[in-house]
Amino acid sequence: MQGHATRNYAIVTAAYWGFTLTDGALRMLVLLHFYRLGYSPFTLAFLFLLYEAAGVLANLIGGWLATRYGITRMLTVGLVTQIIGFTLLSQLNPAWSVAMSVAWVVLAQGICGVAKDLTKTASKSAIKVTSAEAKEQGAGQLFQWVAWFTGSKNAMKGVGFFLGGLLLEALGFRQALWAMAALLALVLVGVVTSLPQMMGKNKASKSAKELFAKNAGINALAAARVVLFGARDVWFVVGVPVFLYSQGWTFTMVGGFLAAWTIGYGLVQAMAPQLVRRSQDGLSTEVPAARLWSAILAVVPVAMAVAVALQAPYLEWVVVGGLGLFGFAFAINSSVHSYLVLAYAGSEKAAEDVGFYYAANALGRFMGTLMSGLLYQWGGLLYALIGSAVMLAICWLVTLALPLTAGHKAPAAA
Repeated sequence: MQGHATRNYAIVTAAYWGFTLTDGALRMLVLLHFYRLGYSPFTLAFLFLLYEAAGVLANLIGGWLATRYGITRMLTVGLVTQIIGFTLLSQLNPAWSVAMSVAWVVLAQGICGVAKDLTKTASKSAIKVTSAEAKEQGAGQLFQWVAWFTGSKNAMKGVGFFLGGLLLEALGFRQALWAMAALLALVLVGVVTSLPQMMGKNKASKSAKELFAKNAGINALAAARVVLFGARDVWFVVGVPVFLYSQGWTFTMVGGFLAAWTIGYGLVQAMAPQLVRRSQDGLSTEVPAARLWSAILAVVPVAMAVAVALQAPYLEWVVVGGLGLFGFAFAINSSVHSYLVLAYAGSEKAAEDVGFYYAANALGRFMGTLMSGLLYQWGGLLYALIGSAVMLAICWLVTLALPLTAGHKAPAAA
């Protein structure tokens, strides 16, 4: 049983690597292509809004559907949806007006946003299901699997950032999208032919009340996740690349730095189990670790905001160094949270629990993306950093409500 579970885990991880590679490439492809066409920072942020917003509903529905119809089927639907999104985006006509072009890109990005979160919810749910199948593996193995999956995924996204710039340069916008769709088609064939069709299938929730009435741990984690990812994207999506470009960096330098940062961030996530003390019950030291690392993370944008306000010497390198510290602390936070949601989740409806949690994740990304464009336009990098600091302070406060037992149920009115 353990070998079977490990095999399924490896297949799901490899499939998600392929998906994430193209997803990271897509973000850089769209960002660089439309910045080169003269789009403003806020318009660039707007291009990604439906991509992020679509994820809220996609996670909720995807978790329910994965429980009802099986994880493999939802993983397949996610891959097919991404291929459709790429195909639509490739039909963008340079002769269209700006308004028409923006509308078309937002629509295609929205479809890709649905695909991303269907795929992510299905993939992370598969980890809980496969670890439950291998009963002799304890919470430590679950943390290792989650950390490796999450960390390697983000490292692959960093490679995708580089791939997006490379494909744009070598093939052009349309041909790059076709190449990425072809890669996903190969991944799709592998998933359909390798994974059990009914993996993760169970009795789904019958009402919205049942779907949303999660246990107290998942509810608190979901609330923390909203502000945690909002705090990242509020200065990372638009603020950092536009600020560095304004300091004289080239597109290649900006894209290369963001790729390196994301790869490093992923490697730290994968190392999180070695940096967080483990407990026998899987929660008694991990929950305090989530609180500690949230507090540490909140200090970083505060210090950086002070440096920006005082116009510190070598400011661009202060920002680069600060982003490195932020990435390290953020990676630990994200990895611990990703583990805790599976520790709190029940294996019977793991997909629903994970979908609910990542719907909050998508909501945070949506808020962060929107505020990234607005705050940078209103007050530059300083305002974006202040927004990040406020969100992280709220995140720390919410983690204080995390329970130390997995069976703590939410109130009936939740």
